[in-house]
Amino acid sequence: MEQADTRTKLLIGEEGAAVLKARTVCVLGIGGVGSFCVEALARSGIGRLILVDGDVVAPSNLNRQLMAVQETIGKAKTEAMAERIRQYRSDIEIRCVNRFYDASLNEELFCEPIDFVVDAIDTLSSKRDCIEYCLLHQIPFISSMGMANRLDPTKLTIMELMKTTYDPLAKVMRSMMRKSVVKGKIPVVCSLEQPIRQTRIINEDGKTRKEQMPPASSSFVPAAAGLACASYAVRTLLGKAEKL
Repeated sequence: MEQADTRTKLLIGEEGAAVLKARTVCVLGIGGVGSFCVEALARSGIGRLILVDGDVVAPSNLNRQLMAVQETIGKAKTEAMAERIRQYRSDIEIRCVNRFYDASLNEELFCEPIDFVVDAIDTLSSKRDCIEYCLLHQIPFISSMGMANRLDPTKLTIMELMKTTYDPLAKVMRSMMRKSVVKGKIPVVCSLEQPIRQTRIINEDGKTRKEQMPPASSSFVPAAAGLACASYAVRTLLGKAEKL
């Protein structure tokens, strides 16, 4: 009789499945990108997941975040995602860290071996902190660039940060990393689609431009980016990832 991992083992073999079961993956940011990434990693057979996010599920998340349903509104995103995974995986270990990531979390977060890191964070300075730490400590990782204000998931690709185009977030990240003393190749998931410019004021009382004019989002571009991140993580852990 087929088991939950039968079809996966047909693709990667018993040895590959054993490798993934023994690995720990940390996902920073459990939003539109991160939630789909976590789901794919769990269903691929990763043995241990560390979920990091300080936010709770909000009504505005319902259009694109996997764990966001009416029943989870107000619940910590990490906990809601963990509960979802445990509905189909009883053999997985999940650690929830209900904090927003920045460099101050490194000592606590990396006090144990982590085999791969997925950066699905929105905050630019925190993305830089993550990239610098992973490069400095030679931890395999991938960073998701901007997925908002886009409609076409077929325009997504994986490349080195310094080769990116069209992406306003990646442009800022390129500048930040050129100024960094930590150097190395930075694998990213990015879109080749030119984003729209969202100028409609949604929250007049917002303290920042982003709060006043939040980015537009779809259910498919962030999801596809999350799946791409998970695929790259799995292929890296199996020694099958392409060289960038």
